[in-house]
Amino acid sequence: MTTFDNAVHTTMSLLHDLFGSYQQHNFAVRLWDGTVWKVEEGQPTRFTLVLQHPGALRKMFLPLSELTLGEAYIYNDFDIEGDIESVYAVADYFLNGGWSQMELLSYAARLLSLPETTQVADGPSAAEIQGLLHTEKTDQQAAVYHYDRSNDFYKLFLDRSMLYTCAYFGTPEDSIDTAQERKLEYLCRKLRLRPGERVMDIGCGWGGFMIYAAQHYGVEVVGISLSQEQTKLARERIKKAGLEQLCRIDICDYREAKDYGRYDKLVSVGMFEQVGEAMLPTYFQQAWELLRPGGVFLNHAISMHTLAPVAPEPTFIHRYVFPSGELFPVHIVLRAAEMSGFEVRDVESLREHYVYTLRHWVRLLEEHAEEIRRITDEVTYRIWRLYMSSSIHQFKLGRIGIHQTLLVKPDGGRSGMPLTREDWYSTPFGKRV
Repeated sequence: MTTFDNAVHTTMSLLHDLFGSYQQHNFAVRLWDGTVWKVEEGQPTRFTLVLQHPGALRKMFLPLSELTLGEAYIYNDFDIEGDIESVYAVADYFLNGGWSQMELLSYAARLLSLPETTQVADGPSAAEIQGLLHTEKTDQQAAVYHYDRSNDFYKLFLDRSMLYTCAYFGTPEDSIDTAQERKLEYLCRKLRLRPGERVMDIGCGWGGFMIYAAQHYGVEVVGISLSQEQTKLARERIKKAGLEQLCRIDICDYREAKDYGRYDKLVSVGMFEQVGEAMLPTYFQQAWELLRPGGVFLNHAISMHTLAPVAPEPTFIHRYVFPSGELFPVHIVLRAAEMSGFEVRDVESLREHYVYTLRHWVRLLEEHAEEIRRITDEVTYRIWRLYMSSSIHQFKLGRIGIHQTLLVKPDGGRSGMPLTREDWYSTPFGKRV
């Protein structure tokens, strides 16, 4: 038997032993020579794993971790055809299969007998942050790594307002444009914006909230950002909308923001995940100082369920997506906010909304795959396809969630809040209250 035949035989044997008893989703594996293995013959498959070379399983499973699997995908040791969302139940089964020590040793020996083949692919390498995380310097490095890619890349899978955060759906059938506009309106209503108020957007992205709030509510908005690329495009969009008198963006860290006591409202949407638990007191204290007495702060952020399994470091997300990202349970956030003096007025989970949002993003990413590869590269396309589809799985299972937390800086015990939430819902979205 040739080395080639041995690799085919060993691979087919491993697939049978690893997944032969798996019945949750029917899927197939196609080897580099065209040989096909299926969980259940004669049944339609949800997806197909394509092993690109004889050493593919070795690259995928040694050592056993989600980082190893992720790197094998982005560097094209294997590909995923079909419904990528269905892959993660299979990955959970494998990574958390409760294999015995004898089984692991047997699998490892057979994996090591496969050729040690390395695929070569052009694209970004893992993030290399120089210094301790969550300093002003390293937060700048992390922002540049993730956000300072081509703005044209992000345009291809985001909505027309370029909101890179959870949308707000009235029905699962809503378009991403409709759901993101509804989210902007919902934020404005929760903040109860009024003409002439001064608002700060912490982590303003491409300026979507700023533009909407200024156009529809007549407020003055100051945005802060660490991304040069996002800021450049946001300023162009503000100018095009004729809002330069109401909207201004400063490139600065949230710790450097000034004008203490000058803001009526603060909003932070999708930036909080980069703050880090050690910096929570600093973050909320800074927000407290920026707000006038009676001011309101809406913090919109991904959270981790208290009982969610913690993956061993380094994770794929930390290496290739958000090098300074850090999630923690919502009760830790609320405690930190209260320790800074805030009163917690409302906490709302929008977990299912992020599932729908991410499905739109993944669909648009896949539909524009060739253009994205041309603008960026193959590895970047695969990183984003993997991280966004894996996030769908985590949100579906409730391992992570998304919470909007409404905080008030009391004015001598007076919150300034109405008795009910009626004005959030009293008129159809798309109309002013």
